[in-house]
Amino acid sequence: MQLYIKKLRENARVPKRATSGSAGMDLYACIPEAITLAPGQLTVIPTGIAIELPDNTCAAFLYARSGLGVKHGICLSNGVGVIDSDYRGEICVGLCNVSGAPYTIEPDERVAQMVIAPVLAPEIIETDELGDTARGTGGFGSTGRG
Repeated sequence: MQLYIKKLRENARVPKRATSGSAGMDLYACIPEAITLAPGQLTVIPTGIAIELPDNTCAAFLYARSGLGVKHGICLSNGVGVIDSDYRGEICVGLCNVSGAPYTIEPDERVAQMVIAPVLAPEIIETDELGDTARGTGGFGSTGRG
């Protein structure tokens, strides 16, 4: 598989994996100066890149970087970002600060990770009945604690 990446600004950084075993490619803040995110604040960070996925059998998914989330409370504001195969605009990362302290995002800082994954496009069939299972309609917590 090939992933085409277009730099939209000269100072943009091409995503890369930190190690050969990394599932995600680091995305970098393409900002001219530092941005301080106050507790509870949301912001959108541009990456300065656009991508071309091979076709509609895959998509790019944006996830929080674990170090930012666990150590500093900086998470993706939409949980997981989805970049569709036909999108050609700039990839931007919505961040939120869920900690009690301000956090400053520096230019070129790694702000998210991007994973390319398969997407299934099932035929949708409306029905009046679904097959039975042992669990049935048991929802949250129905299989035990937690």
